[in-house]
Amino acid sequence: MAREGAPVMIAYDGSELSRAGVRHAAELFPERPAVLATVWEPGLAVVAVGPSDALGTGTFPPDPGTIETVDRLARDHALRVAVDGAELARSLGLTAEPHAVPDAVNVADTLIDLARERSAAAVVVGSHGISGLRSRLLGSVARRLIGHCDRPVVVVRGEGG
Repeated sequence: MAREGAPVMIAYDGSELSRAGVRHAAELFPERPAVLATVWEPGLAVVAVGPSDALGTGTFPPDPGTIETVDRLARDHALRVAVDGAELARSLGLTAEPHAVPDAVNVADTLIDLARERSAAAVVVGSHGISGLRSRLLGSVARRLIGHCDRPVVVVRGEGG
């Protein structure tokens, strides 16, 4: 049993599915504080296509200033999304804290690390319910959380496969 007062961590990306996750968390864990976790991807400017070279055969890597700007914009956007989720959670009666975290390896592992760091009682995540070959090829944050997280995982299913 999780210690009294341990927060519930809610994976939140601003989608209707993650908003449903907040609503379910408020119903299931009304007495627990909530951490609204939004994962953002650092280094997107590095993988973005830069300007072509003079021969049109390749691209130049972005300059460090561009990388820093893109990272700052991604972090700021993630924080705004997390704040939106925390506001929704508060409107449903939860004590909620927004948390934007950079993706270290993959989203699921980042969420697992954050859940451990915050001593979360449980993790709430949305899943689109994709099944079949596509699910096996692409993987799933929810599937990885269920398989690797060392605390309870509540999966809010969306419509789909």
